[in-house]
Amino acid sequence: MSSHMWQKSSYCGEGESCIHVAASAPGTVSLTESADPTGAVLRTTPDAWAALVRTLKEN
Repeated sequence: MSSHMWQKSSYCGEGESCIHVAASAPGTVSLTESADPTGAVLRTTPDAWAALVRTLKEN
């Protein structure tokens, strides 16, 4: 993976495919999948990321 300070979800078990999240630049949140560390990196805003997390927690 890149030089971002990636954080793995606390819900991820050993050996499973997980989402990694990083605050990559001011005003940017980056996401990637651990199973494909050379793959795509999705970038979004902190507000959009917070809205997604909030929605997931409600369901």
